[in-house]
Amino acid sequence: MPYKQKKNGKTVWMAQVKIDGKKLRRQFTKKEDAKRWEIERKDQAALPPEPTIPTTSFLEWATLYLDHSVRYSPKTYSEKKSALKRLLKAVQPDADVQTFRKVDALKHLQKLFKKRSGYSVNKERKNMAAAWNFGIKFLEGFPAVNPFLAVPRFPEVRQNRYVPPEKDFRKVLDHSEGQDKVMLMTFLHTAARRGELYKLQWKDVDFGGKRLRLGTKKRQDGSMEYEWLPMTDELFNTLLAHRQEAINEWVFTQSSGRCEGKPYTENRGFPQKLCESAGVKPFGCHAIRHLTASILANNNVPMIAIQQILRHKKLATTERYVRGMEPIRPHLKILEGGLNIGPTSGPTRLENDWQKKKDLKLTA
Repeated sequence: MPYKQKKNGKTVWMAQVKIDGKKLRRQFTKKEDAKRWEIERKDQAALPPEPTIPTTSFLEWATLYLDHSVRYSPKTYSEKKSALKRLLKAVQPDADVQTFRKVDALKHLQKLFKKRSGYSVNKERKNMAAAWNFGIKFLEGFPAVNPFLAVPRFPEVRQNRYVPPEKDFRKVLDHSEGQDKVMLMTFLHTAARRGELYKLQWKDVDFGGKRLRLGTKKRQDGSMEYEWLPMTDELFNTLLAHRQEAINEWVFTQSSGRCEGKPYTENRGFPQKLCESAGVKPFGCHAIRHLTASILANNNVPMIAIQQILRHKKLATTERYVRGMEPIRPHLKILEGGLNIGPTSGPTRLENDWQKKKDLKLTA
């Protein structure tokens, strides 16, 4: 209860409360104000403490996501790591992610768009959106609205992948030798992705069953999947001869440098340097995968069979590999012959009408 006290010749009312063993006092000129203050303090002390909202710094979030992303292929992991590094340069790494807004995501991506292609920035947007969704799913108190998904995709000018003519590939194949030749042959006969071939071990090659096993992490959850593919006679004989020179469990190994004898993680300049030596337009390893699909399609192999060879989950993906305008050429034949319906060997109706008008002018 408030009590009176003399201060400097004046009477004042002192309010006091004890909260958590600590006395709080305050001076008032009126007893009613002192009482009100004591009641408010006691009521406030009786309330449960406000829950603290967990905070996550940009650096903590990025580190946790990269630890999670090691399940993906090295290329995918590298892309995600580079994207997060660029974001950490644009923000304060120790700041709370709660401070990041949609406009910040927009400004960050727009800045990248000034220096890079729309395709590249859209890939950055995709990686950052995936990282933010990881935070929403696993980190308590993480902002539930994904600011990167709020940013519209950027315009892209996509160039079709260059797929060499089969004769150019054969020319490079004839120009190559040793392990390079074996790799080119294996790429063509399996439609393998580069990483799949670099991870190939001799235990994945079943000479008795004339088949080999390819493993890929190109799945949404990053899990490794293996599939057995039959080997052609040509590939069987090529790998069997290559097996006699094997130095360890890996089918393809680096031949020089500090990583000699180890499997490839990347093989820069292959097969582009061989293309230059052979005098043909350079193409990459993945272009050979497209070439395999193209050769099969041109020889009327059913699309469902090509899908199985390429090991695509969706047929639409396979169709993108073999798409082209050439299949519609027979249908365009309908347009030949002007307004006539069906084929004709004589003049078209338009040509006859034009000739009649010309004759009338001559006789006028």
